[in-house]
Amino acid sequence: MGVKTVRRMAADILKVGESRVWIDPERLDEVEDAITRGDVRKLIGLGIVRKLPGKGNSRGRWLERVKKRRKGRRRGHGSRKGGKDARMPRKRLWIMRVRAQRRYIRLLREKGYLDRKEYRYLYRRIKGGSFHSLRALRSFIRMMKEGVRSA
Repeated sequence: MGVKTVRRMAADILKVGESRVWIDPERLDEVEDAITRGDVRKLIGLGIVRKLPGKGNSRGRWLERVKKRRKGRRRGHGSRKGGKDARMPRKRLWIMRVRAQRRYIRLLREKGYLDRKEYRYLYRRIKGGSFHSLRALRSFIRMMKEGVRSA
């Protein structure tokens, strides 16, 4: 039988593509004598026919890109696909902001800077979305403590 047929049968037996079947060029006469699949299995057992290792995809270029993105590169207008809310949903931003504000007033209460009434008052204001950021909350607390009522 021809080497081509043996290669095809070996690929089927080894469960790989034909390009990954290696046949020893020194012993082609033995390969050509193989007629049945059993003969091909014997050749595989003797090491005359072998399975070559598969080739993987290199992650080097991908890693380089990721490192640059962590630095803030490659994130300009031309690289963006989704809308603003698709990239960071409004709800997620809200949750992050509210949690930060609640953490802050809890800390102030534990330190004794806020009493229970002030804490509850601020908690409700945070829930209502009165403060755009932690900085806005801090400035409000400062004004509240100084007795300025402009909020």
